[in-house]
Amino acid sequence: MKTIFIITKKELRSFFSSATGYIVLAIFFVGSALFLWVFPNQYNVLDSGYASLDGLFALAPMLFLFLCSAITMRLFAEENQQGTLEMLFARPVSKLSLVLGKALSGWLLVIIALIGTLVWYFSIKMLAVPVGNVDSGAFWGSFIGLLLLSCVYVSIGVFASSIAGNQVVAFMISAVLCFAFFIGFNFVGALFSNGATSQFISSIGIDYHYKSISRGVIDSRDLLYFLVVSAIFLFFSKIILEKQR
Repeated sequence: MKTIFIITKKELRSFFSSATGYIVLAIFFVGSALFLWVFPNQYNVLDSGYASLDGLFALAPMLFLFLCSAITMRLFAEENQQGTLEMLFARPVSKLSLVLGKALSGWLLVIIALIGTLVWYFSIKMLAVPVGNVDSGAFWGSFIGLLLLSCVYVSIGVFASSIAGNQVVAFMISAVLCFAFFIGFNFVGALFSNGATSQFISSIGIDYHYKSISRGVIDSRDLLYFLVVSAIFLFFSKIILEKQR
């Protein structure tokens, strides 16, 4: 456990040691703020007329697709590019600890980005009539849904970074896989006329469980789904590293 935290601390320090880390987070904040407060669109809070951040939670899965991919693309791909992955293998660190440490750092960075969005929640509370007239239960349910969603996205990103030779390829693989797992199964399920078959295929995708938990009801089946999918991709990452060695 101590090794995992050491790796996590190292990755966090590395992320914020260059301007790239700050730029990635800034793009997320500015981009989401423009869609929620400035640009006229279906997600705009002011145009909706309701004291709600539903637009954020509808928009966030696509924004997170790029955010998580950008955060995780360097975790192993950068080590490959710089030739330092062999040095990591030479140290008495298990592959599982290495994967978990890097994944934890990526998830913490996403949490930092999410914490910043709380400013909008308190802004909505102040704008509501009367003040504070906000469905907090729905907000926090959706917030937890985003935390779980980011857990899967980060795990996919770690896997993509472990198989890619450079960061650009890792970003592209991660973005494609995240998109496929989020909404791809919905498209496949729609091809079947049988309702049970269609629902089963859709339930394999992230969107099905994200919408379920975003209603404010924490279902153990949804929690299990996010944890299992995350664990599968992290396990695959461990296998890839072992084969590389």
